[in-house]
Amino acid sequence: MREPTFEDVLSARERIAPHLRPTPFHEAPSLSERLGGRFYLKFESMQPVGAFKVRGGVNLVSTLSPEEKRRGLITASTGNHGQSIAWAGRAFGAKVLVAAPEGSNPDKVAAMRGLGAEVVLKGLDFDEAREWCEAQAGERGMRYVHSANEPLLIAGVATLALEMLEEEPGLEVLLVPLGGGSGVCGSALAAKTINPRIRVIGVQAAGAPAFYESFRAGEARPQPSPRTFADGLATRVPFELTFRMLQKWVDDVVLVTEEEMCGAIRLLAAEVRVIAEGAGAASTAAALKLDLRGKKAGAVLSGRNLTLQHLRTILSGGVPSPAGG
Repeated sequence: MREPTFEDVLSARERIAPHLRPTPFHEAPSLSERLGGRFYLKFESMQPVGAFKVRGGVNLVSTLSPEEKRRGLITASTGNHGQSIAWAGRAFGAKVLVAAPEGSNPDKVAAMRGLGAEVVLKGLDFDEAREWCEAQAGERGMRYVHSANEPLLIAGVATLALEMLEEEPGLEVLLVPLGGGSGVCGSALAAKTINPRIRVIGVQAAGAPAFYESFRAGEARPQPSPRTFADGLATRVPFELTFRMLQKWVDDVVLVTEEEMCGAIRLLAAEVRVIAEGAGAASTAAALKLDLRGKKAGAVLSGRNLTLQHLRTILSGGVPSPAGG
């Protein structure tokens, strides 16, 4: 698979611009004071599907031929990627079939269906749903869209980092949640092309450490089924293209616990007045445990799609059960 280039990111921005506006990016003063530096948040939660992945969906689906759109798209998702493809499919007239794991976030499933996608529940986790899709794509004659091994998706989501660096060229650290890897790999490609000195850190759930373990070992190391409520981070297999890019572009991968993500969700709600899902809060959770004193850091709040049940549990001081559990 060909890695996307910085020129691909610039082309993606042109394709996306008629459909998606730049999201807010500004300093969170109370968190800057807490961290002893300058801390900025990129509010990808303000995207029309409540998450950053719609950038990649628009970039990919906008390039499809009329025949590919007619045959339709098939993909696997725990929710945000599926909403992205469904939103773009509706915008460009392509039918979409999404396989979601059994026990998926019901709000995300409803949102995908509300955008016009057919949603089927397959498998106990994301990777089982993905394997079903890969088998079905050929049988049905549909265009299979992998959630990470797609250069057009990675180039599309990379445009968020372009916006961050254009507004704050002096950023020294970039924190990006890491599930399948498209967000952090695309962001690192864009950010380091603009400023090779910037430090890019991927943030993964301690209960789903496939990329963390693989990054440290220097080789792909699949892990047992994820144990995290942060469904956007719940992958057990490091993907080929994003793992290759991770090794090339990303400086480090850190883990955050369930308790740390819940603490970050509460902090963002109390001090920034914003709702973040587990994956969306992961970058802030990492910032709170890293030494960012004197640094200008930017964190991607990648999504807001948290169920009311989980939100109530977290705000009351609890920790939700793992996705599917």
